[in-house]
Amino acid sequence: MRSLRNVTFAAIFLLLPVSLFAQKPRAGAYCPLSRFTANNATSGSVASPQTETHGLDPADLDRSANACVNFFQFADGGWVAKHPIPAAYSSWGTFNYLLNRNQDVLHQILDEAAADRSAAPGSNEQKIGDYYASCMNTDAIEKAGIHPLDPELKRINSITTIQQLEAEVARLQGDGVGTLFRFGSTQDYKNSAQEIGAAFQGGLGLPDRDYYLNPDERSQKIRTEYVEHMTNMFKLMGDDPAVAAQEAHTVMNIETSLAKVSMTRVEMRNPESHYHKMDLAGVQSLTPAFSWRGYLSDIGYPDVKEINVGQPEFFKSLNAQLTSTPLPDWKVYLRWHLVSAAAPALSSPFVDEDFNFFGKTLTGAKELQPRWKRCVQSTDRQLGEALGQKYVARAFPPEAKEAALKMVHNLISALHDDIETLPWMGPETKKQALDKLSHIMLKVGYPDKWRDYSAYKVDRGAYVDNLFRGHEFQFRYELAKIGKPVDRTEWGMTPPTVNAYYNSSMNEIVFPAGILQPPFFDPKADDALNYGGIGAVIGHEMTHGFDDQGRKFDAQGNLRDWWTPEDMKNFQARAECVEHQFDNYEVQPGVHEIGKLVLGESIADLGGLTIALKAFQKTPEGRSDQKIDGFTPVQRFYLAWARTWAGSDRPQLELLLAKTNPHPLDRFRAIAAPSNMAAFQQAFDCKAGDPMVRPADQVCRIW
Repeated sequence: MRSLRNVTFAAIFLLLPVSLFAQKPRAGAYCPLSRFTANNATSGSVASPQTETHGLDPADLDRSANACVNFFQFADGGWVAKHPIPAAYSSWGTFNYLLNRNQDVLHQILDEAAADRSAAPGSNEQKIGDYYASCMNTDAIEKAGIHPLDPELKRINSITTIQQLEAEVARLQGDGVGTLFRFGSTQDYKNSAQEIGAAFQGGLGLPDRDYYLNPDERSQKIRTEYVEHMTNMFKLMGDDPAVAAQEAHTVMNIETSLAKVSMTRVEMRNPESHYHKMDLAGVQSLTPAFSWRGYLSDIGYPDVKEINVGQPEFFKSLNAQLTSTPLPDWKVYLRWHLVSAAAPALSSPFVDEDFNFFGKTLTGAKELQPRWKRCVQSTDRQLGEALGQKYVARAFPPEAKEAALKMVHNLISALHDDIETLPWMGPETKKQALDKLSHIMLKVGYPDKWRDYSAYKVDRGAYVDNLFRGHEFQFRYELAKIGKPVDRTEWGMTPPTVNAYYNSSMNEIVFPAGILQPPFFDPKADDALNYGGIGAVIGHEMTHGFDDQGRKFDAQGNLRDWWTPEDMKNFQARAECVEHQFDNYEVQPGVHEIGKLVLGESIADLGGLTIALKAFQKTPEGRSDQKIDGFTPVQRFYLAWARTWAGSDRPQLELLLAKTNPHPLDRFRAIAAPSNMAAFQQAFDCKAGDPMVRPADQVCRIW
């Protein structure tokens, strides 16, 4: 289990915690720069680009569209038409396109490592080579079937007491199997220098609580198909069809009960709502039927003194469920979560059934990704910094890092100037906002201190064993932090990741080498493209520190109210404008974006684009009128912003994202922020009444 930092971790894309082969969205997603997920990595049927143009491709535009009516169609219509969604994917966009190129680099690295049998035992080269080789050994995987799980299934079957149930829950959580709740480490919200234990709601198999509870036809259909999927999986485990069907309903009843007392994603966006630090006696009082001393002893950390219980009401209800649900039902629940977590690493019947539901049904993907793609993704998740060192050496030269750092500093300077001149923010709040900005930690490209994987045993044996040992390594790594000072050198993404993030508790902005590549960042391209592309991403992450969540944390990352009442009121009025703007975007007939859910990312988009434009206008190109390909510098700036969001989604994925995603759909991100900006209207000669010109009383502006 990874550290429980999802509520203060904001990025340009959403990286959902996914399955072992990155095919299924999981409950409890955390929030990065974009909603892009690992299951949308590229298909082997899509060729990587071979050349770079270092500029905009005129063919990406749709000249038949009017920029003032639908800027997304004007800027990206040609690109979307040329790039239909590959069969293995539920969406396709520029992020996928870049990830495809990055994965080609990783593929080459891993093929070489797997072929090198002379690597020193215990070295990073040996670990990434053996891990990838075990994942690619389909003959051994097919022959083994479900048998690698036999020891764990035997332990589950032998449970006869609640104490044994608790011990097995602890064991499964250590293996990365989500059962009952989530436990790990986190920064103390009100003492950001310290790590404490954290217990959060969890235990669901569907991506969100609302799938269990919403009465709409789509949710009801998914619930029916989920039960059918579980039934099929139990049958693959050897259960009689009638028994398998009964077992599936048993799991559904347990998970529905957990869903009923889980907080919604909108509620989770308020950090105060899930900060309840307690001593062990306080935690035990919530769940008399569950021994926390026994649990902590089972996971190997009996001396934990303080725990942030994210959702006390969830744990109170869990206690009641532990006492009312028969032990045999809990054993069925544990068997389900074990096989569901392991399914993508087992033989093909399990892989296919897992994909049929979590891939086809939930996201609309039509076929499974090629195995090498899945194995590259899995290696990156388990050994990301070991693999990342090799990636950086091949794909991110020092001069690229230097150029990226220069842009970051230019954006910080632009935000500093903007804060100083804000008409709605008073001097006291401005002083603290500037102090927070000055303390933002910059992380660009890759860590200064690489992760030590020496405690992680990797060999060429069963792939699922390597996988579970990797989860256990990460679980122990996180638990070892509890009670210790925070390590501010850590990274929350691997270097090849095509994403970026802001972490409120760290007050840091992080840009992996994977996203600092064309088309988002290209040192050989003109400033308009870089500032409209990666510059707006940088601004997005910086202004997350002052969005509806980030603004509640101070310069040191502590949850503290540092705004005057008047300034807070002014901010909330401006935030409500953004919320209402997105409430009006229709995803599909009758389904709208949820303004409160996407508020933080949408504020960051508006702020990031605004600050990037200010920084660009200080460059020589930003002060000129020289056209390239018929477009002025400011027009090219906005076209670069829209190019970031070029792409399309399958209808099933759109509905999933609308319910669960703190990021709006990409086609709305392309148009929302520009429609609030006078500079856009002037650049494209838009008139009042055009769809890309918001009415004067509905213009949203924060920065």
